[in-house]
Amino acid sequence: MCANFKPLTRAQQRELNLPDIPFEYLDEVYPHYALPLLFKSAQGLEWREVNFGLIPKWAEDKTIATRTYNARNETLLQKPSFAEAAAKCKFGVIPVHEFYESKYIDGKPQRWGVRRRDSRGFYIAALYEICKLGDEIVRSTSMITMDAIDHPMMKDFHEPGPIKRSVIIIPEARLDEWLSLKQPNLSHFVLGFPVEEFECSHVPKAKIEKVSPQLNFFDAL
Repeated sequence: MCANFKPLTRAQQRELNLPDIPFEYLDEVYPHYALPLLFKSAQGLEWREVNFGLIPKWAEDKTIATRTYNARNETLLQKPSFAEAAAKCKFGVIPVHEFYESKYIDGKPQRWGVRRRDSRGFYIAALYEICKLGDEIVRSTSMITMDAIDHPMMKDFHEPGPIKRSVIIIPEARLDEWLSLKQPNLSHFVLGFPVEEFECSHVPKAKIEKVSPQLNFFDAL
């Protein structure tokens, strides 16, 4: 399960020729944090600030988001939290610089980062929803995952055992195809990312004093 990542930088956004992101966002994201989501509307590509952890329309509050930040592609149409959004093809992408997974070394988890070898940003498949809680309009999202037991890189992550999962990475050349889906059939996108284009390494979590989160200012890069 992917519960921690770094959104793409402003420099990566420009390199990918994406529209300017019209709001500030955090340098590192965990469940229930805000993040930039990219989707396609009648006007073209658009950004929305959304909550990491999908909040379905029937939810009574936002706490469900701590359990819905990942969604298995195999059960999107069966799980109550995701079924309505999936049936309506509310698919977007979460553009990222790096995502983190746990690798168990001598029985102890270590945080490892996965990123592109060429340092470009890349797209993680996402499902999104919009609902109203009281008087508040809430936009939220979940990363869509796939079985990774046979993936050369991702099979080494997560707790020891037969269950291995990976985010689904949408190739840059297929972004429009993904964002234009009219039927919730994802089978032709459920492909392990090409390991030769990515790298991973141990990235210990920095031990810093807890302060107010610093916003992501990358315009100078």
